[in-house]
Amino acid sequence: MKFQNLASAALLASSLALVACSPEPEAVAEAEPEGIPGMSVENARLVLAPVSGNPAAVYFDLKYDGDKGLSIRRADVSGASEAQLHAYGEWEGKMQMAEAMPIAITKGTEIAFKPGDYHVMAFGLPDTLAAGDTVEVTLTVSGGDKYSFDAEVRAAGDER
Repeated sequence: MKFQNLASAALLASSLALVACSPEPEAVAEAEPEGIPGMSVENARLVLAPVSGNPAAVYFDLKYDGDKGLSIRRADVSGASEAQLHAYGEWEGKMQMAEAMPIAITKGTEIAFKPGDYHVMAFGLPDTLAAGDTVEVTLTVSGGDKYSFDAEVRAAGDER
């Protein structure tokens, strides 16, 4: 019986010594909020299509004052089945809308995503989306960093 008590005491003492010598647990790193240093967006709005089921357009004013050059490669709109960056350009003597190539931005860049220029097309939006609602728009840049912002939903006839 004395041997069992002695063995238990020795085991307890060695366990305490190991715990005392072990390093402190590492702090769990908190996730950084989505954002890109130097990027800001104002006047964001999603304008619904006049015909239900047709794509909506997202317009906004983007400013970038970050230190490294980036390219906007993708856009996502909450609730949409698909979103695409679009631009207008002249092809074969006609102004046409097409999916945009990556959009390069450097320190001091200001881009107005507006009708007849760069914009985001949002496809497959829910029928329940209505003027006055808000959607989240996320831009993804080269390297995978993301910048998210809210856009006010406007009716088809409202100011773009």
